[in-house]
Amino acid sequence: MADRNSRFSVKKKEKKVENKGSDDKEKEKVKEKTLKKPEKPVKKPEKTPEQPKADEKKKNGESEAAAGAEAKSSEENGEFQPIELPPFEIVTGEQMSPFYFKFQFRNVEYSSGRNKTLLCFRVDAAGGSTEPLKGYMEDEHATAHAEEAFFQQVLPNPSQECEVTWYVSSSPCAECAAKLTTILQQRKKLRLCIFCSRLFDWEQPEIVEGLKALAGAGCKLRMMKPCDFLHVWETYVEKEEESFTPWEDCQENYNYYVEKLMDILK
Repeated sequence: MADRNSRFSVKKKEKKVENKGSDDKEKEKVKEKTLKKPEKPVKKPEKTPEQPKADEKKKNGESEAAAGAEAKSSEENGEFQPIELPPFEIVTGEQMSPFYFKFQFRNVEYSSGRNKTLLCFRVDAAGGSTEPLKGYMEDEHATAHAEEAFFQQVLPNPSQECEVTWYVSSSPCAECAAKLTTILQQRKKLRLCIFCSRLFDWEQPEIVEGLKALAGAGCKLRMMKPCDFLHVWETYVEKEEESFTPWEDCQENYNYYVEKLMDILK
């Protein structure tokens, strides 16, 4: 979001002098009234950094663009109306926007500004009796992270036998790793494989222990290769005719994270 300075033009009213013989005091009052400026500038309400309300019927990114257009229109009219925000919720859908994928999934070392988890999933039933279930989820300041919400909303049946594959923008936090470990210990018929774009706070001891426990419970932890990013693009992104080429340092960053993950799980 960028702040913009509004420009205001002051229209001066022309005062028609009907009588040339007006006294000097009257002329001074007219001149003073015309040229006098306010002693204090009028301050516009500061723009709040809050994010726009999420619409369940709209796909990711559309509500933010609409809110930005509304704010822009208000500013052009010299007015600003703050946007009311509800609590953030888990967003689900079949495909995400190209912008969110390219920004959130980029496997940079320092993930500044990437404060949400995008989770693309595939659920294969035992024996391949049904078509695989595919979709994506995202969270931001939600009561449940996307990893936990997946088992609440997508796969709530604990007795279901299936193989689950995730492609996530970052590895689970310590709390989510502990919850996933418990789920895998309870659901013996569940197989989980997680492909991570980045490792979240991998230097923190609680993260290291959480990932080790998760792997010990049977979860396969992998880092996303360039071909995995291409697969996510082709399967989970609303790309239309746009093509995807992995960024320049994609392979290099993958090698970096693979080394870190090996150190954690050794």
